[in-house]
Amino acid sequence: MNEIISAITSRRATKKFDPSHIIPEAELSAILEAARHAPTAFNIQNVRFLVVQDREQRRLIREAAWDQPQIDDCSALIVMCADIKAWEKDPARYWRDAPTAVQDQYVHMIQQYYAGHEQVQRDEGFRSCGLAAYALMMTAHAHGLHTCPMDGFDFERVKEIINLPADHELVMFVALGKQLSAPSPRGGFLPLDEVVKRDFFS
Repeated sequence: MNEIISAITSRRATKKFDPSHIIPEAELSAILEAARHAPTAFNIQNVRFLVVQDREQRRLIREAAWDQPQIDDCSALIVMCADIKAWEKDPARYWRDAPTAVQDQYVHMIQQYYAGHEQVQRDEGFRSCGLAAYALMMTAHAHGLHTCPMDGFDFERVKEIINLPADHELVMFVALGKQLSAPSPRGGFLPLDEVVKRDFFS
């Protein structure tokens, strides 16, 4: 337990990556395999991890991201996307290992919850990607790697670069690799009683 708590409290956004570090494909796959176990509502698994390693793609994305060097220097750039219409793409497959009665029940609930509720579809996609991004960062930490969650980029331009499907949403980036130098000191945290409330807001 202490290792988990230490990872959460010590994690920092890495801005300077070692550009020479290569993550072995088996290790990257293991990280993604663990991260995809982050929870999604109704198990619809609406998170999509776009792994960008091609140098030209990285160059184009860096141009759309205010020239931030971690886009180029990280070992793998993961573009977190949400398949907003995952709920209607053969939803029975999300419960294929469950008994037929359970599968039928969940397919009905999925359709009832999402059909005609576009804002809910989008909100759920963003929630799922947020959970998966954190799982990705914690898993990378367990592998001795460092990460940088990012949203400082031109979303519309990046959508064009990656050819994002119309029924997907671009959520954020997670850059991962080996830290080249330690980040600057923390900015500090608000008092706990300012961020934690009990039962209702006064």
